[in-house]
Amino acid sequence: MSKVSMPGKIFGTVLSHGMKGRLLTKNELQALAEARDIEELVTRMKNTVYLDVLSKLTKPYSAEKIEGALREHLVNNHVKMVSIAGGSGVLNAYFVKYITWNLKLILKGKALGKSYEELLPKINLRAEELVGRRDIVVKALVAKSLEEAVAALAGSEFGEDAAKAAASYKDKGDLRLFDTFIDHVFYHDLGRAMTTESQSPEVKNIVAADIDSYNILAVLRGKYWGLSPTEIEDLIVATTSKVSRDTLQKMINIEKVSEAMTELGNTVYKDIIPQSATDDINAIMQLEASFESLQLRRVISSFRVMFSVGIMVAALKLMMTEVRNLSAIASGVEQGVPTESIMANLVKPE
Repeated sequence: MSKVSMPGKIFGTVLSHGMKGRLLTKNELQALAEARDIEELVTRMKNTVYLDVLSKLTKPYSAEKIEGALREHLVNNHVKMVSIAGGSGVLNAYFVKYITWNLKLILKGKALGKSYEELLPKINLRAEELVGRRDIVVKALVAKSLEEAVAALAGSEFGEDAAKAAASYKDKGDLRLFDTFIDHVFYHDLGRAMTTESQSPEVKNIVAADIDSYNILAVLRGKYWGLSPTEIEDLIVATTSKVSRDTLQKMINIEKVSEAMTELGNTVYKDIIPQSATDDINAIMQLEASFESLQLRRVISSFRVMFSVGIMVAALKLMMTEVRNLSAIASGVEQGVPTESIMANLVKPE
């Protein structure tokens, strides 16, 4: 059962509409992407709602510093939402996403032999401080090697998946393995929250798309990496009525990635199967981008229903997308990427 009180839902709805109303427009994002360098970008961003967020930044500015400030802002807003909607398991589960972001950065960094000093600027521990996970993340961060970092996580909720990711990485050598295995922890929590909490249709609508996307992409990536059927099955989290365990099992049993993808033709996602992919990894990336656009459309449509937890989840997801887009703009500007290329890579509701 959702335990959020009616006053909580009313206050949450007001807060959610406020958050949505403060999101930057496409033209504002375009103006930011047109900045000549990172200094000009910060100046332009300070002319938006992000003035206070960026006022603490010290020179020299960098895309990393901007992203860190934006993530902290996102975490603080999420905390505000959770305190209003005390008792929403789904809102609490989404909080785990911030911790997995950091762990993925740390484990990939350790796999590449990066030092504590190199990784520290990329990490913002605000979320970990709020939920008492700071110590284990810091232990992984100060570890001298990938093995040591994995050992530091043993016994935590991330231990098993971190160990599996490291073992697969040794075998396959693809850093994206860390994304899929560490994401498994977050989506497992999200799946559990969805099944134990009797949610409004709007919440189910948003969460189901996230879970379907994770399950489908985990299966396809697992096949691409040549993981065993058992290893792939272990990655699957709670399933939804839209993509059943049976459908995922069929995809696992099919030999080729491209043929496994055609199984989606029997689901509500038949319209987003890539038609013009050059190879398997390109097809998986196209499908992932289509899922992101579809998820964003669902989030936006959730604002039609007032006084629900769905609208609070939707507002946070919109803010997560904006932070991701702004981080991509900062990184693009820093690297001198043309404006059109930066804008083409942003997550938009196609």
